[in-house]
Amino acid sequence: MRAHSSATTTSPIAVVTPGPERPGFGTLQAALGVVAFSLTFPATAWGLEGFGPWSLVAVRSVLAAVIAGGCLLALRVPLPARRHWAGLAVVGAGVVLGFPLLTTLALETSTTAHAAVVVGLLPLTTALFSALRVGTRPSRTFWIAALAGAAAVLAFTVQQSGGALTTADLYLFAALLVCAAGYTEGGRLARVMPGWQVIGWALVLCLPLTVPVAAFALAREPVQLTAHSVTGLLWVAAGSQFAGLVVWYRGMAAIGIPKASQLQLAQPLLTLVWSVLLLGEHLTVAAPLTAAAVLVCIAVTQRSRG
Repeated sequence: MRAHSSATTTSPIAVVTPGPERPGFGTLQAALGVVAFSLTFPATAWGLEGFGPWSLVAVRSVLAAVIAGGCLLALRVPLPARRHWAGLAVVGAGVVLGFPLLTTLALETSTTAHAAVVVGLLPLTTALFSALRVGTRPSRTFWIAALAGAAAVLAFTVQQSGGALTTADLYLFAALLVCAAGYTEGGRLARVMPGWQVIGWALVLCLPLTVPVAAFALAREPVQLTAHSVTGLLWVAAGSQFAGLVVWYRGMAAIGIPKASQLQLAQPLLTLVWSVLLLGEHLTVAAPLTAAAVLVCIAVTQRSRG
């Protein structure tokens, strides 16, 4: 299989395979993924202006799969080895289906600021899943900084929402778990195949489910095509569901799952910025203080040695 060929082959797949010898570039790619993900909640809020939650999630997955499938066909990428299909199924269940659906259902009644608690806790949860699944053993300094950063983000987002637990919170915490599992498995697979192929095959694998769900939901949920709803749909499909995950998985493969996951500590704050610019929400004076604390934690985790 070409995706597993050595670095000396002339295959175009081997050329794009990320390597651990480029940690700086890996950090940049992971950071670009975080920026793409930070727009997901505001874009989802836009999408919900014209689509039902099930329609939005299913159609975004189908559109992203069409993009990914086109790339796979154009480059004549062979099917992954059979031993990787279970891992791809975990990526599909967590990242393609579970996280988008659960957070979309939550955003029907929750604000984007409140939903940011998910991505605030996601780095720590991903690091925990990584330690269990991949066998990584970050240092004590790493864990202290990660816990401090997660606590700062959690305190900020909970304070913004008043701290009341709702049905939306249950959706969000469930989304946190399935996404961490998908990120961990995707990061592991990205070590043996290009990151874009990981999410590409996961999206294609979900098509037998997402296509009929999209057709069923579109026939039963009201659809109103507006500039906001179409833009939101296109972004969560092409930006969040495909392009963002491509650079994210490549970044994780280059610098490691725990360190890449800590870059997501900045994601809730970026989401709040986009919420102000795109949704008209207001920030409090706690935002810059939390941002400073998070940046310090990120710096510590990036410098620590596992």
